[in-house]
Amino acid sequence: MLDLIIIGAGTAGIAAYKEAVKYTQNLLIINDGPWDTTCARVGCMPSKVLISSANRLYDIQHADEVGLAIKAEIDTTQIMTHVRQLRDRFTKATLKDVESWDNSHKISGKAKFINHNTIEVNQQQYQAKNFIIAVGSTPTFDSEWKKELQERLITSDQIFELEKLPKSLAVIGSGVIAIELAQAMQRLGVETTVFARSQKVGALSSPQLQELAQLTISQELNILFKTLPQKVEKITQGVKIHYSQNNENKKLEVDYLLVATGRQSLLNTLSLENIHPEYQDLKKLPVNTQTKQLASLPIFIIGDAFTNTPIQHEAAHEGRMAAHNCLNTPIKNIKTLTPLAIMFSSPEMATVGQSYQTLKEQNIDFITGFASYQKQGRALVLGKNKGAIEIYIDKKSKKLLGAELFVESAEHLAHLLSWMIAEEVTLDELLIKPFYHPTLEEGLRTALKHARRQLD
Repeated sequence: MLDLIIIGAGTAGIAAYKEAVKYTQNLLIINDGPWDTTCARVGCMPSKVLISSANRLYDIQHADEVGLAIKAEIDTTQIMTHVRQLRDRFTKATLKDVESWDNSHKISGKAKFINHNTIEVNQQQYQAKNFIIAVGSTPTFDSEWKKELQERLITSDQIFELEKLPKSLAVIGSGVIAIELAQAMQRLGVETTVFARSQKVGALSSPQLQELAQLTISQELNILFKTLPQKVEKITQGVKIHYSQNNENKKLEVDYLLVATGRQSLLNTLSLENIHPEYQDLKKLPVNTQTKQLASLPIFIIGDAFTNTPIQHEAAHEGRMAAHNCLNTPIKNIKTLTPLAIMFSSPEMATVGQSYQTLKEQNIDFITGFASYQKQGRALVLGKNKGAIEIYIDKKSKKLLGAELFVESAEHLAHLLSWMIAEEVTLDELLIKPFYHPTLEEGLRTALKHARRQLD
């Protein structure tokens, strides 16, 4: 019997293997599909390459915001080639690491459970004392739409394989992936229309920041809020979308339809009902939210396979901690990182620590420190004076609880705040830290001072 079987070789599975092999050589890692990560192949990395090119082009076209008059010839024909070249560089690094592992530890194939300590792969059974399930997720889409539109319906798994930028694109969804890709495509000259189920963009929960984000993003991106296609059909050169807006029937023809409405776990491929009949309902799996353990079984489900925060650094952390829990005692809490989520829109969005919504739901008595970046000095200098930030302070302890950001360089400000939250820093302690002038970080001080005035 093996000490451990890991199912899935994405970010979480790879991290789990690299930790587990420190303790035992009596293990297997099984993977169905490419031996690299969603992040490197179809997620974080290729999307950021696309966004980087789009933002560079946008800055050239809006150079007047920093006093420059530019006449430029723009050629975007190499964009998708550039995206794939860098993408392949990132995946090559991951695959090189995997290839260095002991071949006897690796099996390519689709696993399914026979019972709580037995799986079957390629018609052969294996038993283990512990299991880590890290099968990841896959984009959701309407199968009937796919049948009708065929190659003209794409998800984030296919968009980076386009040989060239399309002339037009419709995007279903207004979450993180949808808005990141839609805004990038629009900035690269692709006529882009977003169909949004709700009146929301991204993942900000603050009503004030959410409203500001909707207004700001909508100024450059055509978003049809509370509007979804009623019918889609494939035409000679693309897709025809039928929809209704203000009680008026409308049609839109585009080259491709990108569905970015979320991802679904691949747990349904594992026959978990063979462990227990009740495990057929994946939404009701008895997984401990802190340890990621399935009931009292030596089975841990990590990463995108079972989470509401599909974030790369969390998946890697869960992989390492789950491996430790399988091979050491006692079982430890693996959800120990300060929550940190970043959306690479422009301006960027970020949520750090406890969000506005979380604090409200828990009835925590907190105050909000607010700062607009419309007139913030450094933001004006950069020509990036859009958005605002909110800082959440516990009313009694004065500790920093969380923040929501919609501002230039939110990715950097969010890291600073997450480290501060982890150190349980108070408002007074934060305000005696150095804030160099002129910097975007000075906006944090403005928000903190706003919070302190409310406490005083």
